[in-house]
Amino acid sequence: MRLLVTGAAGFIGSNFVRLALEKDSAAEICVLDALTYAGHISTIQDLIESGRIQFVEGRIQDHTTVDRVVREHRTTHIVNFAAETHNDRSLLESGGFIASNVLGVQVLLEATKKHGLERFVHVSTDEVYGSISEGEFSESSPLEPNTPYSASKAGGDLMVRAYVKAFRSPSVVTRGGNTYGPYQFPEKLIPFFITRLIDSKKVPVYGEGNQVREWMHASDHAAGVWTALLRGTDGEVYNVGDDNERRNREVVAILLDELGRDDSFVRFIPDPRKGAHDQRYSMTTSKLRSLGWSPSVPFEAGLRETIRWYRDNESWWRPIVDRPDYQEFIRAFYGPSLGEDL
Repeated sequence: MRLLVTGAAGFIGSNFVRLALEKDSAAEICVLDALTYAGHISTIQDLIESGRIQFVEGRIQDHTTVDRVVREHRTTHIVNFAAETHNDRSLLESGGFIASNVLGVQVLLEATKKHGLERFVHVSTDEVYGSISEGEFSESSPLEPNTPYSASKAGGDLMVRAYVKAFRSPSVVTRGGNTYGPYQFPEKLIPFFITRLIDSKKVPVYGEGNQVREWMHASDHAAGVWTALLRGTDGEVYNVGDDNERRNREVVAILLDELGRDDSFVRFIPDPRKGAHDQRYSMTTSKLRSLGWSPSVPFEAGLRETIRWYRDNESWWRPIVDRPDYQEFIRAFYGPSLGEDL
């Protein structure tokens, strides 16, 4: 297998590359990543220096770069993790989300068609379904995204569907639930809160923290994508998630306990989003499980291990949170609510 993994200097993509090398030592892997604010070469530097992977800096919406990399690498499979991924950022500026999450997917699909690749896997999100008050979303549930981010991901999903229908593109889509683990950019809830609590700063919880999410470790998410790559059926969608619903305030309680902080470090704030915040996500994953996949990392144990990783690897995240662009985003989105806490 000659595998092109896009966005693999980021969180889930880097976990996937490590898993792929473990599962198939003969796999030849090229990583294409734009190294934007959430992509860091340090995440995969050891793999590059060891010669286990090739690395090319570039954007997936760049036709010329994608075509050259696919051709020169003699790619047989593409797994696409490259994306703008944060709901809150999409509320401040949505143009980049459309460019990466819709146009970029179309460019990769065109390369898949032009070069006759064996499979294209598009990694998407459960947020394309919107919010559900009870029950579970299935792969056939309607797409009802509620933010520019989730709408852009839904657009990419539909682009895959169109290429499958129009060109019989050998493609599948995975839709992952909320994911946590090492090397996650510290703007998402868990690493954002961990790094703030390490620095004895308060953490902002929207409303009363009753939003419900199903949390999955990055290694389990990566394994689900690997299963879809090898065993999925062209044109199908596979939900990837773990069956453990947690309210945000329950997750925060574990963070406080592991880091030796108390409730005084929590500030409940109004939701900065103008519209309704998705209250609950829940998906059935029976379709992917029927292919032999199942999550293996217990949530609380995995979360406490993740907290310890951030505590022990400050050299990875400290340069990120100290960057002016990171601080600017935090001030722009949370500043009026948290004031001098930032």
